[in-house]
Amino acid sequence: MNILVVEDERNLADAIVKILEDEGYNAEATYDGKAGLTCAKSGLYDAIVLDVMLPGMSGYDVVHQMRRENVATPVLMLTARASTEDKVAGLDAGADDYMTKPFEAPELLARLRALTRRRGEVLIDEIKFADIVLDLTTHDLSCGEKSVHLSGKEFEVLSILMGSNSRVVSKQDLLTRVWGTDGEASENSVEAYVSFLRKKLAHVGSKVQVTTLRMLGYRLEVL
Repeated sequence: MNILVVEDERNLADAIVKILEDEGYNAEATYDGKAGLTCAKSGLYDAIVLDVMLPGMSGYDVVHQMRRENVATPVLMLTARASTEDKVAGLDAGADDYMTKPFEAPELLARLRALTRRRGEVLIDEIKFADIVLDLTTHDLSCGEKSVHLSGKEFEVLSILMGSNSRVVSKQDLLTRVWGTDGEASENSVEAYVSFLRKKLAHVGSKVQVTTLRMLGYRLEVL
């Protein structure tokens, strides 16, 4: 599970990342609001820990803009402000939960577990992009009347690309999210599975293609 931490106090941000990594999460930090919004819109994260007081753009504005652009990633707002008015402002802006500083690591972890469980209870059985549909239960890819079954890794790679809404996903992001810490995997593994997916997209007659952007990564485009 990938967690984004948006916090301008670098020592605190790095400490949160360490707490999350020790618990087995993939975590990374960014230190200002605008960079946080860009990362949040990438579609690469399963949850976001978002400070309110940030340079460039406040946490309230970040989550509000996320929701305006239909980014549904769960957000845990983190702030020194403990008043009811501040909590209401954060929740009304689109946050899912609100935690005040200082905090204990077990509380942070418990709140993140609750957020991700809550998200998992939304029953979605398929995702769509242009003319293709990916069944999340059977791992079947279909286009019109044609369908093909995807292997586990093919399914994971394609679901990430479909969930990115045409944004670029780097090889390293795919490698981390699909293969994790598997020492046998490399960027060649990503290239191989992208090649498999291209063949299966062609097999079902889709107009969707996996485009390579040199030095950047991959994204889905419609021919």
